[in-house]
Amino acid sequence: MNFRQLRSFVKVVETGNMTRAAAELCLAQPALGMQVRQLEEDLGVALLHRHSRGVEPTEAGRVLYLRAQDILAQVESTRREVAAIAPDAGEPIRLGMSPSLILAVGAELAVEVRETLPRVLLTLTEEMSHVLAERLLREELDVVLAYGVPEHAAIGREALRDEDLVLVTLPEGQAGAPVSLAEALEYRLAIPERRDVVRETVMRAAQDLGIEVQIAYEVRSIPAIRALVLRGAAASILPRASVADDVLAGRLDARPVVDPVLRRTLYLAWPHKRHPSPSELALRERIRQALRRQTGN
Repeated sequence: MNFRQLRSFVKVVETGNMTRAAAELCLAQPALGMQVRQLEEDLGVALLHRHSRGVEPTEAGRVLYLRAQDILAQVESTRREVAAIAPDAGEPIRLGMSPSLILAVGAELAVEVRETLPRVLLTLTEEMSHVLAERLLREELDVVLAYGVPEHAAIGREALRDEDLVLVTLPEGQAGAPVSLAEALEYRLAIPERRDVVRETVMRAAQDLGIEVQIAYEVRSIPAIRALVLRGAAASILPRASVADDVLAGRLDARPVVDPVLRRTLYLAWPHKRHPSPSELALRERIRQALRRQTGN
């Protein structure tokens, strides 16, 4: 049994599919299959049930999966802690943030980390929240600041704040006046792509009311949605912070959506099984402080 085999086995269990696991590991599928078979031969027990839909762990496989997660997390933590002891060594930390948060606190946070945590080699990645959660599960990121991070055994998360969503339109003389969701859905909307937290929140609430959402534009970029609204091509339902400057300047109206209130939750999240280094814990605290300054709390 070796670390490579354990990493491969963990990936197979998490994806439930040999082909997908091989692609994510950048391995040929026969090579991956051989690693799993070698584990089974070494342990003398079947680890996977193979069926037409993919694979799933046997009882023995589930035990190995849990132990392998602990072992790999300990190895990674040990590697990072030992490497950080070198006098000139820096600790690479991969931080993922959603586009709106990059705009709001990304630059400030990068500068603060450089000035106050000189041993941290920060890599900042911008992705939509659902993509960040997926990359966290694949351990491609160390910390993420994202919305709607799902509850998962492999993810540790901390809810930082709730944000209400608003109907965004060109000025109509009703700035700040609450609007029911049913009224908001009378507009043709520019909304984010499928699986985006804002879109999923709107779609679920509309389904509960039995109302069809009129999607005029499906756009991945919040700045692009804002530009469409500014042109009068559509309205949108977004977090207020996404258009705060335009509202302040009188270019757009933002009306709180009520009946029901639409809300998303911001999470700080990290791989649950991995032991964080002191530098990573310090980075998490800098993130909390940056958000508190942004909201004035």
